[in-house]
Amino acid sequence: MDRNNLVVKPKRHYDSSHRRRQAQRSQQAILDVARRLFLAAGYPATTIASIAEAADVSVDSIYKTFGGKAGLVRAIWERGLAGSGPIPAWQRSDEMGAREADPRTIVRNWGKLTVEVAPLVAPILLLIRAAAGADPEMARLQAEVDRARLSRMEFNARRLADGRGLRRGITLQMAGDVLWTYSSPELYELLVLRRGWSAEDYGAFIAEAMIAALLPGTPGNRVGQDSSGGDSSESG
Repeated sequence: MDRNNLVVKPKRHYDSSHRRRQAQRSQQAILDVARRLFLAAGYPATTIASIAEAADVSVDSIYKTFGGKAGLVRAIWERGLAGSGPIPAWQRSDEMGAREADPRTIVRNWGKLTVEVAPLVAPILLLIRAAAGADPEMARLQAEVDRARLSRMEFNARRLADGRGLRRGITLQMAGDVLWTYSSPELYELLVLRRGWSAEDYGAFIAEAMIAALLPGTPGNRVGQDSSGGDSSESG
């Protein structure tokens, strides 16, 4: 055959971005299934095999990607922290805090972000807490998420303090502890899961509670003001 008549096929370009998108979609599907099964059956009763079957993937692929059950739970927790918007919730919080001067507006916006994030994160934190007593990996994960949450709340407390938003007598450590308490999964469990509050009511409640606990009172609405007009709290 004449070499000049040969048809040379062009080289097929390898689309790595398409493969990455496919892998990400597969990972998200696995996390969706794992979250549903963990919350329905509990951590001990949920197996990697049951997750793999429900997600229509191999057991090996789950171990390779997530490293096992504890890795799946960590990935579900991290995904929940990002919220449901295209920009991660923590990034939106930081950008809002950097441009907003009024501490009350900052705290109320934190409450709005809580409406988005808490339903995704709090049930997973409660799952971790329940499993930590019997599973060393989950005990280590609980310690990790507790440290991460406290570190975030200390960061938020410093933001309020830097903007001179804290009431006189409230130390930076106290402010971080108050924010850590009001962001706890236990409070979400009590009010939303057990008492049936909506996420919106819950977010508004913790925002106003944090304002009352940390920020100076305003004229006509001072924190701790009694019926005689006296102020039983310090304000600054």
